Amino acid sequence: MNFALIGVGGYIAPRHLEAIKTLGHKLVVAFDVNDSVGVLDRYFPDCRFFTQFERFEDFVSGLKNGPDKIDYVAICSPNYLHAPHIKFALRQGASAICEKPLVLTVAELDEIGQVERDSGQRVYTVLQLRVHDAILALKEKVSRSSGKRHQVDLSYMTSRGQWYHESWKGDVRKSGGLSTNIGVHFFDMLTWIFGPMTSLQVSRSTPTLEEGTVSLEHADVRWMLTIDRSQLPGDAVRAGKTTFRSIKIDGEEFEFSEGFTELHQRVYADILAGRGYGLQDAHAALAIVEKIRGSR
Repeated sequence: MNFALIGVGGYIAPRHLEAIKTLGHKLVVAFDVNDSVGVLDRYFPDCRFFTQFERFEDFVSGLKNGPDKIDYVAICSPNYLHAPHIKFALRQGASAICEKPLVLTVAELDEIGQVERDSGQRVYTVLQLRVHDAILALKEKVSRSSGKRHQVDLSYMTSRGQWYHESWKGDVRKSGGLSTNIGVHFFDMLTWIFGPMTSLQVSRSTPTLEEGTVSLEHADVRWMLTIDRSQLPGDAVRAGKTTFRSIKIDGEEFEFSEGFTELHQRVYADILAGRGYGLQDAHAALAIVEKIRGSR
């Protein structure tokens, strides 16, 4: 299969490059507004590269009727650009594989759904926690506890410096806010296991910390997300760690800190086999983070 990649200079792009290469496919062309993309030499040294979207679009369009026609566009761009980049892929006759959050609003999700239907192509979202072995086992365990209402405590702390607030990630209009940017994959995991949201309350919301409660179909969840280094537990600081995650289910710590290395490869393998997650799979978590944003 032939791939294009948008946002190849970003943090998450190497995981996509690794998946495409390991599974034996070809990256034909990549785009990023920044030119610090030497990582391409490690994976696809012959890949064409553009820093102007117009030139990138013209190049992809020119491949439509040839042997290098793009089959999939991988999207690793800033959150607020996901919707237009997905539409670009579909209108080029390619399917889209987009990082989370897939889009910023449920309305955008519905709009893309119409473009998807018109194009005959597919939109896939990267929900790598759904292919994590420990989380698959947890989902199976919860499914056997039919009728029980669970109590969940989620804490996720990941240190970010002052650069974060100056970048697009610190702009709510571009990132969707803290919970959208660093929490959407956790909310996806929880709704996948415990069902969709029934109610939500935000108790605190600052540029560096958000917390509250959300009731799901089969669980009550207390959540706290922060990029404030001072919130890290002392043990984590003494160990030199910059990230701390904790999920307790009915008072028992759920451990899933290992096994992340090949998750994107698993996601790609599922997509290419026709089993990937699509637009509606992103709906439940997107509804939560959009409601959090509206409660700020």
